[in-house]
Amino acid sequence: MKSSIDHMPVQKQRELTRVLEVLREEFEDALKEGTADFKKRGRILKIILFGSYAKGGWVDEPFTMKGYRSDFDLLIIVNNRKLADVATYWHKAIDRFVHDKSIETPVSIIVHSRREVNTYLKEGQYFFSDIRKEGIVLFELDDEPLPEPGILSDADRFRVAKDHFEQRFEEAAAFLETARFQLKKAERSGHIWRNLCAFNLHQALEQAYSCVLLTLTNYGPPTHNIKTLRSLAEEQDRKLADAFPRDQHRDRAWFNTLNEAYVKARYSKHYEISNEALAWLGERAAVLIEIVNDVCRGHLDTIRPPDQ
Repeated sequence: MKSSIDHMPVQKQRELTRVLEVLREEFEDALKEGTADFKKRGRILKIILFGSYAKGGWVDEPFTMKGYRSDFDLLIIVNNRKLADVATYWHKAIDRFVHDKSIETPVSIIVHSRREVNTYLKEGQYFFSDIRKEGIVLFELDDEPLPEPGILSDADRFRVAKDHFEQRFEEAAAFLETARFQLKKAERSGHIWRNLCAFNLHQALEQAYSCVLLTLTNYGPPTHNIKTLRSLAEEQDRKLADAFPRDQHRDRAWFNTLNEAYVKARYSKHYEISNEALAWLGERAAVLIEIVNDVCRGHLDTIRPPDQ
């Protein structure tokens, strides 16, 4: 695999160096009080840059394209599956990325054990096959290479993608329809219906972004974080960025509030979101689902075998 980031501007290289420092600091801090054997033996084996910053063609224009900026997309490979739990071992690093003034580029991470990654490759998971082909190794504890990827037949690839699309797209549309009903209730009844609406809008977005990822790459990260899912999905097709502009602070704040809804809208009595925010988020979710439909159907047409 490649290891050079010389194709990137010096400032971006500095940012990536800082990102690696934060990841390693926070991972070590998360493990230092651990008594379990897997924590004592916990290691980061590799950190791999993938996506547009690895391939070239990134976008860094926060004041144009509706505020769009490409993320640093990172695959972190650890030596134990338990250490891939983002909420337990990586959330502090993610928070530091947002507040560290030396890191201007958004950072998106996925974490898997070496066994998981090797299995995905051997099964022909083309998301990981692409990382193996195009990714850049930023850090590795050893030089053990990733295995050669298996190859899905054209018929199997189409079947898997079609199955993912049909299931996830239907779920996204159903969650949005439910949220619309709940918003009408919220306009008359208030707090509880707003929270239910927020949760179902969150689920509509989660399923919509997962639909793109699974249909186009046969991979969806085990996360409910719609910011992470959005970043990964938009790397597949930047038309998706039209659904949720970033150029207005209000719009970014509302999206962030929705991102918290998966847990807080159900379990926190302090969670608040306005009818105005829900109405805007619902409108943008509908736009997203239309774009997802076009992107996924276009992909299926591209990979459809002649006899299908």
